[in-house]
Amino acid sequence: MNKTEVVDIINGFLVEEFEIEDDLVQPDATWSDLGIDSLDFVDIVVIIEKEFGFKLKGEDMINVRTLGQFHEFIYQRQLSNQ
Repeated sequence: MNKTEVVDIINGFLVEEFEIEDDLVQPDATWSDLGIDSLDFVDIVVIIEKEFGFKLKGEDMINVRTLGQFHEFIYQRQLSNQ
Protein backbone atom coordinates (compact mmCIF):
# COMPACT_ATOMS: atom_id res chain seq x y z
CA MET A 1 0.00 0.00 0.00
CA ASN A 2 1.46 3.37 -0.93
CA LYS A 3 1.36 6.50 1.23
CA THR A 4 -1.46 8.10 -0.75
CA GLU A 5 -3.65 5.08 -0.06
CA VAL A 6 -2.83 5.22 3.65
CA VAL A 7 -3.65 8.94 3.77
CA ASP A 8 -6.91 8.38 1.88
CA ILE A 9 -8.00 5.60 4.27
CA ILE A 10 -7.22 7.65 7.37
CA ASN A 11 -8.76 10.86 6.07
CA GLY A 12 -11.78 8.94 4.81
CA PHE A 13 -12.66 7.46 8.17
CA LEU A 14 -12.02 10.75 9.95
CA VAL A 15 -14.55 12.44 7.69
CA GLU A 16 -17.07 9.59 7.74
CA GLU A 17 -16.84 8.19 11.27
CA PHE A 18 -16.03 11.38 13.16
CA GLU A 19 -17.89 13.81 10.89
CA ILE A 20 -14.89 16.10 10.49
CA GLU A 21 -15.18 18.65 7.70
CA ASP A 22 -13.01 17.83 4.65
CA ASP A 23 -11.27 21.20 4.76
CA LEU A 24 -10.09 20.59 8.35
CA VAL A 25 -8.36 17.32 7.45
CA GLN A 26 -4.95 18.82 6.70
CA PRO A 27 -1.46 17.44 7.45
CA ASP A 28 -0.67 20.25 9.90
CA ALA A 29 -3.93 19.80 11.87
CA THR A 30 -3.54 18.73 15.48
CA TRP A 31 -5.93 16.32 17.18
CA SER A 32 -7.54 19.25 19.00
CA ASP A 33 -7.93 21.12 15.69
CA LEU A 34 -9.94 18.11 14.51
CA GLY A 35 -11.97 17.89 17.73
CA ILE A 36 -10.50 14.47 18.56
CA ASP A 37 -10.37 13.70 22.27
CA SER A 38 -8.90 10.70 24.07
CA LEU A 39 -12.10 8.65 23.75
CA ASP A 40 -12.24 9.33 20.02
CA PHE A 41 -8.61 8.29 19.75
CA VAL A 42 -9.46 4.89 21.22
CA ASP A 43 -11.92 4.46 18.34
CA ILE A 44 -9.25 5.57 15.87
CA VAL A 45 -6.87 2.92 17.24
CA VAL A 46 -9.52 0.22 16.74
CA ILE A 47 -10.14 1.36 13.15
CA ILE A 48 -6.39 1.42 12.41
CA GLU A 49 -5.98 -2.08 13.81
CA LYS A 50 -8.82 -3.35 11.58
CA GLU A 51 -7.73 -1.50 8.44
CA PHE A 52 -3.99 -2.13 8.64
CA GLY A 53 -3.72 -5.30 10.73
CA PHE A 54 -1.37 -4.17 13.47
CA LYS A 55 -1.70 -3.02 17.06
CA LEU A 56 -0.95 0.51 18.25
CA LYS A 57 0.32 1.29 21.73
CA GLY A 58 0.00 4.58 23.55
CA GLU A 59 3.74 4.96 23.83
CA ASP A 60 4.02 4.62 20.03
CA MET A 61 1.94 7.76 19.67
CA ILE A 62 3.78 10.02 22.16
CA ASN A 63 5.48 12.15 19.49
CA VAL A 64 2.60 12.14 16.98
CA ARG A 65 1.11 15.61 17.25
CA THR A 66 -0.27 16.33 13.78
CA LEU A 67 -2.32 14.44 11.25
CA GLY A 68 0.63 14.47 8.85
CA GLN A 69 2.82 12.82 11.48
CA PHE A 70 0.07 10.25 12.06
CA HIS A 71 -0.13 9.51 8.32
CA GLU A 72 3.65 9.00 8.19
CA PHE A 73 3.69 6.85 11.34
CA ILE A 74 0.94 4.54 10.06
CA TYR A 75 2.55 4.36 6.61
CA GLN A 76 5.93 3.36 8.09
CA ARG A 77 4.30 0.81 10.43
CA GLN A 78 2.38 -0.86 7.64
CA LEU A 79 5.55 -1.03 5.56
CA SER A 80 7.38 -2.81 8.36
CA ASN A 81 4.48 -5.26 8.80
CA GLN A 82 4.29 -6.38 5.19
